[in-house]
Amino acid sequence: MEKYDVIIIGAGSAGMAAGIYAQRFGLKTLIIGKVVGGLLNLSHNVENYPGYKSIPGLDLMMKFKEHCDNLQIPFNEEWVERVEKHDYEDPQKAWFELITKDGDDKEQRYAARTVIFTMGTKHKTLGSPGEEQLSGKGVSYCATCDAAFFKNVPVIVVGGGDSAAQAGDLLSQFASHVYISVRRDHMRAEPINLKRLEQNPKVTILYNMEIKEILGQTQVEAVRLSRPHEDGELLKVEGVFVEIGHDIQSGIAEAVGVKLNDHKEIIIDGDSQTNIRGVYAAGDVGNRRYKQALTGAAEGAVAAFSAYALIKKLDSGEKADIGY
Repeated sequence: MEKYDVIIIGAGSAGMAAGIYAQRFGLKTLIIGKVVGGLLNLSHNVENYPGYKSIPGLDLMMKFKEHCDNLQIPFNEEWVERVEKHDYEDPQKAWFELITKDGDDKEQRYAARTVIFTMGTKHKTLGSPGEEQLSGKGVSYCATCDAAFFKNVPVIVVGGGDSAAQAGDLLSQFASHVYISVRRDHMRAEPINLKRLEQNPKVTILYNMEIKEILGQTQVEAVRLSRPHEDGELLKVEGVFVEIGHDIQSGIAEAVGVKLNDHKEIIIDGDSQTNIRGVYAAGDVGNRRYKQALTGAAEGAVAAFSAYALIKKLDSGEKADIGY
């Protein structure tokens, strides 16, 4: 079982930034992530990352990956099943064991002196009747992936945040009309993105509206609304794009004893440290209020520096603090 100074779980902006900094600090580094780039791969255009006026999320993540490859940082595309800590009472000998599975369900084991959790989030589902049955048959969780399949047909986006606004803007370039179902009486999108929707004649925002059911036999045909729209509860659409937020992927961190808040976010301090010495977190999995590629990358860099500082302290024989 090969031993690393730091293993980073997750290969999005936070994970790759952590890897870049850890490698530059001279740490033996490994990044484990099933999908390089994470959810940012699905972002239509990123317009708030310094240095890029506008860049598709996938392209931005591939630039991160190119940087990692240039530094020869190893990547393993596997699922981390669990993390175990060993010899925790002796700071000099403390280490962590990671158990993973690859695409062939083959188990692998790795050892690390420190661990950085950057697993991010996964898409939430509506839970409405018809959603599961019609997933991939008109129900989509990725406008960037599927927008081009809905040319000249009506679609509906469900959600009131910035991801819903961006999805609506993109879909309006393909669909005949885009409805946006917002559960509240306002959208929480960035003002510039909301303004684009309001000025777009192909977009209709339905406030105080929910999707009660998705209808169709082999393909989405309509949705049942929570209240009438234009004198009817049924709205004929051929696509339903779900943009209602994400679930935090913090399960393996919680299982090893990392403290979470009520939202299942990993609690970290200003140094990206958790309550367990040698365990850090960065990006959307953490309890930072503002979750963006930029802030995730910054937290990843901080986590890598914290891991480096701990290892340097342990190697010099100094006493190491345990958690925040």
